[in-house]
Order: sequence, then C-alpha cells, then structure tokens
Amino acid sequence: MEQFNQTRVKSFILLGLSSVPHLQVIYFLLFLIIYTVTLSGNVLLLVVVRVNSHLHTPMYFFLSNLSVIDICFSSTIVPKILVNILSRDKSISFLGCAAQMFFSLDLGATECVLLAVMAYDRYVAICKPLQYVTIMNKGFCCYLAAGSWVIIPFIAIGFAITTFQLPYCKSNFVNHFFCEMPPLFKLSCRDTFFNEVAVYIAGGLITLCSFLLTLLSYFHIITNILKIRSTKGRYKAFSTCASHLTVVSLYYGTIMFMYLRPRRSYLPDRDRAISMLYTVVTPMLNPIIYSIRNKEVKGTLHKKFSRKVDQCSNIVRST
Repeated sequence: MEQFNQTRVKSFILLGLSSVPHLQVIYFLLFLIIYTVTLSGNVLLLVVVRVNSHLHTPMYFFLSNLSVIDICFSSTIVPKILVNILSRDKSISFLGCAAQMFFSLDLGATECVLLAVMAYDRYVAICKPLQYVTIMNKGFCCYLAAGSWVIIPFIAIGFAITTFQLPYCKSNFVNHFFCEMPPLFKLSCRDTFFNEVAVYIAGGLITLCSFLLTLLSYFHIITNILKIRSTKGRYKAFSTCASHLTVVSLYYGTIMFMYLRPRRSYLPDRDRAISMLYTVVTPMLNPIIYSIRNKEVKGTLHKKFSRKVDQCSNIVRST
C-alpha cells in the first residue's frame, strides 16, 4: 500500500495517435475538419427544427436531442486531441481525465438509449400510423427523452469513481487519445477483474438491450415495409432504414466491441481506430444520415438561404 501511495499519479500523458511530425499535421487538419463539420451539421439541424414549425414532431424532437449529445460528445474529446497535437505538453490532470471519462461514458450511453427510442418512434409511425399521435404525445416524448438524459449519469459517475480509485503505479502514459476505461485498466497495478465485470453487466444492460430493442423495432418496420405493394415505395422505405441501420450498427457495434470483451484482447492501434469511429466519426455522420437528406430539412435550408441572398441583394441595390 505504501508503494501505491508513493507512485500514485497526479496526471496522465495521452500518447495520442502518432508521434511522427508530418502525420500530426495531417491528423490536426483531419480532426479540425471533422469537428467543424460536426458542429456545423448539428447546429444547423437544431436551427432548422427550431424555425420550421412543420418539423415540430417527435422524430425531430429526438433528433434535436441527438444533435445536442453529438455536439457535447465531440466537444468532450476532439478539442483536447487538437491541443495535444499542437502542444508538446500532452498531459491531462487526474481530475480532468476523470471528467473526460465521465462525460464520454454518460453521453455515449445516453446516445445508445436515445437511438433505441428513435427506433421505437419509427416503429410506431410505420406499424401503428393511426395510433401514432396518441402514443407519441408530447408528454410521453418528454418522458422518453428525460429518461435517456437522467438515468445514465448515475451509472457513468459510478464507473468514473471506481476507475479512478484504482492505484496507477505502473505508468501514467495512456496509449490512447482520450481517457477511456480499457487503456486505463492496463495501467493499474491492482486486479481490475471486478471493474471489468461491472462494465460487462452495465454494458449488457444499456448497450446490448438498446441495440436489441432497435433491431426488434426495425424487424417489425421491415416486415411492414414488405407488405407495401409499390416497388418504389418499398425501395424508398428500405433505403431510409438501411441508412439508419448502418449508422446504428456502426455505433453499437464499435461500443460493444470496445467494452464487452476481455482486457487481454486490448490492442492499442486497433482500439484507437475503433474508438475514433464512435467518438469522432459518428457525431459527424448523424445529422447527415438522419436529417440533412430529408426533403423538409433541405427545403427549409433553401428557403432561408434564398431569403438571405435576396436581402443582401436588396441592400446592395439600395446602396
């Protein structure tokens, strides 16, 4: 115990993605572009939903919540990556690392639950269209969204506390680009078996159950789509479901692979790439896949942009 107290770390060093100078420049530009697109796409979606009363529906209410999560999720991780790429000091304080872990766990798990809620919303809309307004009323939608946001933080803070109570006496060099449980477990000189079991249980309850609920919803959706007589109608519905399922499968699959497996299978290079998919790439893709392709969203953007262009033209003419 005395040895643990003497070697307990006060900060961690995030080794990041690469130490090669020219690759760091490429990574910085790449992450800067991704982060800019993520913020722009999600903020744009929030604004469009706000100004267009036709989009004040349950689906876009949940999409707005998803956009807020994606903005916060990406902002929890990407700015620190950009700073670390430019700076020689790649350290993060003990509390800063704990906070980053808490918010990434909280927002990541909340997104899992919200994706399942969105799948249920689509199930009701397609499979029970006559009852949709009654079932997905404003109060019920608020309860579903609030449940997604309120329940998960208690689980996330529990994981953060138990993880950072471990003695880190092996090293303070985290072979990752942000503070995540699997690479931190590797640094502990105490057996993390019970921590890993807790991750499996919580991951199974949250991620796996959310994924199964999503698949079950889409199973019923696709079953109903097959009953559509119009080939064009079936193709349109299938293409929409395929886009959604691609992003959902990518997100759930990478998270389950990262957290629901033995620590022995941890490989830094591979796992960094996997973590990048659900922490950096998915928040950028969500507004594109779920809404930017929607005709109502594009129509609202076109009208607003045309109005701004006309206003600028009138100002130029008057001067």
